[in-house]
Amino acid sequence: MMADDQYIATFLALFFLISAFFSFLINWLFFKFSFNLGARNSDGTTTQVRWSANVKPAIGGISFFIVFLVSISIIGTLPRQTSYLLDKHLIGIIASSSLGFLLGLADDAYNTNPLAKFITQLSCAFILIISDVYIKVSGNPAFDFAITTIWVIGLMNSINMLDNMDAITTTISMSIILGLISVVAISGHTLSVFYLVMLVGVFGTLTGFLYFNWNPSKIYMGDTGSQFLGVFLASTSILFFWGFRDEGSTEFIQLKQFVVPMLFFIVPLIDTMTVTIRRLMRKQSPFVGGKDHITHHLAYLGLSDKLVALTLIAVSLMSLPAVLFIVEHIVEWTWVTTFVAFAYFGIMFLLFQVLYNVGNKKHQAKSKLP
Repeated sequence: MMADDQYIATFLALFFLISAFFSFLINWLFFKFSFNLGARNSDGTTTQVRWSANVKPAIGGISFFIVFLVSISIIGTLPRQTSYLLDKHLIGIIASSSLGFLLGLADDAYNTNPLAKFITQLSCAFILIISDVYIKVSGNPAFDFAITTIWVIGLMNSINMLDNMDAITTTISMSIILGLISVVAISGHTLSVFYLVMLVGVFGTLTGFLYFNWNPSKIYMGDTGSQFLGVFLASTSILFFWGFRDEGSTEFIQLKQFVVPMLFFIVPLIDTMTVTIRRLMRKQSPFVGGKDHITHHLAYLGLSDKLVALTLIAVSLMSLPAVLFIVEHIVEWTWVTTFVAFAYFGIMFLLFQVLYNVGNKKHQAKSKLP
């Protein structure tokens, strides 16, 4: 058994290096030969409100999907004892992630109609649900399906909205995938090696892409990348972040289930909540782009783009030890644990609101200067 574990670890490490190398090579080739894909609309305006005023090709997401397909092909060569349930999960993740990629590609190329975009995101959630990849929090299918749909669509938009400054979505997604890999490895999920191959492959492609996306960036991932990452992270998190439930409990909803995904997705959740609440207070649509994200207001405070990225990486990774304690049952789960977890999220949310307000005041004062 020990030899098998060493073989798997060696294989995954080698696959990570290969994924990172091919991601670097693909993005290098794209960077050399494409300078406008996903950069502008037909009328010359940029497809997204970006922090940088420079127009850069939004092509990184294509490399994500290529390496993702390679990961799937690798999975097919590994010996296994198949089960219908496992195959259904894999097919659901592959199909929904592929649809998310196509949605992003269409959005980068044609600036998709918002309604068509929403219907496609809804379809991604539907594919996962019929593949038995859904959040089981209540035992009531209708309620669980609704929670799953909100999670998938919300996360696809949240990851997309977070892609507003160099390397932010890339590094935050890497930290979340690192958490997923850790949870899968520690929890000993049955036949988890197949999911590990996919996770390591996507982590590797993000690593290779980061060279081009770190500030000052050369290329963006575009909606092609953010929509793919949104549905991929949503689907894999449903399998491995939402399953920590005390069996036999009579509670309709266990708050414990919400803690792990809440902590690991703390940065995109806080950003989306902040932008949504503040735009609604200004009677604006939450889905209209703008430079009012937590990243922008950290920059208004005087932080460099690189320091903004490093700050949010630190916030995201701070949750990893706490979650691993929960997974390994090092910390006994009580109402105190639940309170501390939600209090931590609340404190971080309030802290970012304070930083947001201070940064906003500094920005407004600076804009009034002659």
